[in-house]
Amino acid sequence: MANRKELNPNASPQAAFGWRIRISREARGWRQEDLAVRMKFSAPQISTVETGRKMATLRFARRADVAFGFAGTPESFERQYHEMKHGVLMEGFEDYLKQEARAAEVRLFEVGLIPGVLQTEEYARVLAESAVQRGEVTPEKAAERVEFLIKRQAALVRTMPPMLIAVLDESCIRRPVGESGVMDRQLAHLVEFAQRPNTVLHMAPYAIGERRPFDRSVNLLTMSDRSVLSYVESQTQGHLDREITTVVPLVRAYHQLQAEALSQADSVDTIDQVRKGVL
Repeated sequence: MANRKELNPNASPQAAFGWRIRISREARGWRQEDLAVRMKFSAPQISTVETGRKMATLRFARRADVAFGFAGTPESFERQYHEMKHGVLMEGFEDYLKQEARAAEVRLFEVGLIPGVLQTEEYARVLAESAVQRGEVTPEKAAERVEFLIKRQAALVRTMPPMLIAVLDESCIRRPVGESGVMDRQLAHLVEFAQRPNTVLHMAPYAIGERRPFDRSVNLLTMSDRSVLSYVESQTQGHLDREITTVVPLVRAYHQLQAEALSQADSVDTIDQVRKGVL
């Protein structure tokens, strides 16, 4: 025990992961060599992860879950790995992104904020900095959040880009984010977005009232085989759904939403009037 290194789980996500490996191992009375046998890794590899000298791999996390009996549980090391590796992502969102990158058509609805794929970098940076001020993320994670968003938007620009249909609640364009110039440039970006050949933009005005079918963000993906997936977020997590019995009602509701929303021409006119302060 003389060479035992004291660990500080608060030092970094990597350190917290290693600390959990150690306390889980010691709680079972295992030496690093014992865990190494169970995980089919070497004892030095276990040591470097425990002490935070090296970041765990996904394979390491999954084998640790099997060894400790955490697989498929909220306490799983795989879940912690994803939070460490992609800490800017909401749970469930990573699975959605893999499908979004392959989709033939993306339909989305958003309330309150411009959705990520339509955000300017400036707008996204203001939101990220606000999260830092609230203590939700570190400055480093905030920077990663913006960088990740830029990469996500770039992934949708390909030889055969998906058809991207966006219905935005009126609150998205009326909720000020950042200084007036930030919001003005964001609204100008929406107008430019509507002019692209593979996009459709609708505004859902306040006037539709109770006829608005959604109260939270909804994404629908149509894949190349015409199958449809849905992704819906709560405040803390997202859920990707492939079951036709639950996806079809969302598709139907989305069509009803589009019927109630303004046409693209009227939507663009509304955005322009908001920019001018007329509305």
